[in-house]
Amino acid sequence: MSAELKAVCRAAAGEVIETAWGRLVWTASGQVGNAMTMSLGRATIFAGKENPRHRHPNCDEILHLVAGRLEHTQGEHRCVLEPGDTVCIPKGVWHQARALGGCDAEIVICFDSPDRLTEVDSSILGNLP
Repeated sequence: MSAELKAVCRAAAGEVIETAWGRLVWTASGQVGNAMTMSLGRATIFAGKENPRHRHPNCDEILHLVAGRLEHTQGEHRCVLEPGDTVCIPKGVWHQARALGGCDAEIVICFDSPDRLTEVDSSILGNLP
Protein backbone atom coordinates (compact mmCIF):
# COMPACT_ATOMS: atom_id res chain seq x y z
CA MET A 1 0.00 0.00 0.00
CA SER A 2 1.40 3.43 -0.91
CA ALA A 3 1.98 6.24 1.62
CA GLU A 4 -0.91 8.16 0.04
CA LEU A 5 -3.39 5.35 0.71
CA LYS A 6 -2.23 4.98 4.32
CA ALA A 7 -3.25 8.61 4.89
CA VAL A 8 -6.90 7.82 4.05
CA CYS A 9 -9.07 7.23 7.11
CA ARG A 10 -12.60 5.95 6.63
CA ALA A 11 -15.07 7.27 9.20
CA ALA A 12 -15.56 3.77 10.62
CA ALA A 13 -11.80 3.56 11.30
CA GLY A 14 -11.58 6.94 13.07
CA GLU A 15 -11.67 7.73 16.77
CA VAL A 16 -15.35 7.58 17.81
CA ILE A 17 -16.54 9.23 21.02
CA GLU A 18 -20.15 8.62 22.11
CA THR A 19 -21.74 11.02 24.62
CA ALA A 20 -25.19 11.62 26.09
CA TRP A 21 -25.57 14.69 23.83
CA GLY A 22 -24.09 13.31 20.60
CA ARG A 23 -21.19 11.69 18.81
CA LEU A 24 -17.72 12.79 17.66
CA VAL A 25 -15.86 10.99 14.88
CA TRP A 26 -12.24 12.08 14.41
CA THR A 27 -10.81 11.08 11.02
CA ALA A 28 -7.57 13.10 11.15
CA SER A 29 -5.58 13.86 14.31
CA GLY A 30 -2.53 12.91 16.29
CA GLN A 31 -4.62 10.29 18.13
CA VAL A 32 -5.79 8.74 14.85
CA GLY A 33 -2.15 8.84 13.75
CA ASN A 34 -2.49 10.46 10.34
CA ALA A 35 -2.05 14.21 10.99
CA MET A 36 0.82 16.16 12.48
CA THR A 37 -0.57 19.72 12.46
CA MET A 38 -4.40 19.57 12.49
CA SER A 39 -7.49 17.65 13.60
CA LEU A 40 -10.59 17.07 11.50
CA GLY A 41 -13.80 15.39 12.49
CA ARG A 42 -17.54 15.32 12.35
CA ALA A 43 -19.86 15.95 15.28
CA THR A 44 -23.50 15.08 15.68
CA ILE A 45 -25.48 16.92 18.32
CA PHE A 46 -28.73 15.06 18.93
CA ALA A 47 -32.02 16.96 18.48
CA GLY A 48 -32.71 19.16 21.50
CA LYS A 49 -29.36 18.35 23.13
CA GLU A 50 -26.31 20.52 23.76
CA ASN A 51 -22.67 19.91 24.41
CA PRO A 52 -21.21 21.24 27.67
CA ARG A 53 -19.73 24.75 27.73
CA HIS A 54 -16.05 24.27 27.02
CA ARG A 55 -12.90 25.76 25.52
CA HIS A 56 -9.74 24.61 23.79
CA PRO A 57 -6.69 26.21 25.45
CA ASN A 58 -4.22 25.08 22.78
CA CYS A 59 -6.00 25.61 19.47
CA ASP A 60 -8.44 27.54 17.30
CA GLU A 61 -11.54 25.72 16.05
CA ILE A 62 -13.61 26.06 12.89
CA LEU A 63 -17.15 24.67 13.01
CA HIS A 64 -19.15 24.23 9.78
CA LEU A 65 -22.83 23.23 9.98
CA VAL A 66 -23.76 20.63 7.33
CA ALA A 67 -27.33 19.81 8.39
CA GLY A 68 -29.87 20.82 11.02
CA ARG A 69 -30.01 24.10 12.95
CA LEU A 70 -27.67 25.05 15.75
CA GLU A 71 -27.67 27.70 18.44
CA HIS A 72 -24.02 28.55 19.11
CA THR A 73 -22.83 30.56 22.08
CA GLN A 74 -19.30 31.96 21.97
CA GLY A 75 -18.32 34.03 24.98
CA GLU A 76 -21.33 36.33 25.44
CA HIS A 77 -22.36 36.19 21.76
CA ARG A 78 -25.22 33.87 20.72
CA CYS A 79 -26.27 33.12 17.13
CA VAL A 80 -28.33 30.60 15.17
CA LEU A 81 -26.51 28.69 12.44
CA GLU A 82 -28.19 27.30 9.35
CA PRO A 83 -26.71 24.66 7.00
CA GLY A 84 -23.68 26.11 5.23
CA ASP A 85 -22.83 28.54 8.05
CA THR A 86 -19.36 28.54 9.56
CA VAL A 87 -18.09 29.92 12.86
CA CYS A 88 -14.46 30.46 13.90
CA ILE A 89 -13.67 30.03 17.60
CA PRO A 90 -10.38 31.48 18.86
CA LYS A 91 -8.16 29.53 21.22
CA GLY A 92 -9.34 29.73 24.83
CA VAL A 93 -12.84 31.14 24.17
CA TRP A 94 -15.72 29.43 26.01
CA HIS A 95 -18.38 28.08 23.64
CA GLN A 96 -21.33 25.71 23.46
CA ALA A 97 -23.74 24.42 20.81
CA ARG A 98 -27.37 23.23 21.00
CA ALA A 99 -29.31 21.46 18.23
CA LEU A 100 -32.56 23.27 17.48
CA GLY A 101 -35.77 21.77 16.18
CA GLY A 102 -36.58 18.12 15.81
CA CYS A 103 -33.46 16.94 13.97
CA ASP A 104 -29.82 16.30 14.76
CA ALA A 105 -27.18 18.89 13.88
CA GLU A 106 -24.33 17.55 11.71
CA ILE A 107 -21.12 19.54 11.97
CA VAL A 108 -17.64 19.37 10.44
CA ILE A 109 -15.01 20.54 12.94
CA CYS A 110 -11.39 21.41 12.39
CA PHE A 111 -8.62 22.40 14.82
CA ASP A 112 -5.15 23.82 14.18
CA SER A 113 -3.60 21.18 16.44
CA PRO A 114 -3.28 17.41 16.07
CA ASP A 115 -3.77 17.04 19.84
CA ARG A 116 -6.59 19.36 20.84
CA LEU A 117 -7.19 19.92 24.53
CA THR A 118 -10.69 20.49 25.92
CA GLU A 119 -11.58 22.11 29.24
CA VAL A 120 -15.20 21.81 30.40
CA ASP A 121 -16.63 24.69 32.45
CA SER A 122 -16.34 23.35 36.01
CA SER A 123 -19.22 25.55 37.20
CA ILE A 124 -21.67 23.35 35.26
CA LEU A 125 -20.21 19.91 36.03
CA GLY A 126 -22.93 19.21 38.58
CA ASN A 127 -25.56 19.76 35.88
CA LEU A 128 -24.22 17.25 33.33
CA PRO A 129 -26.24 14.08 32.73
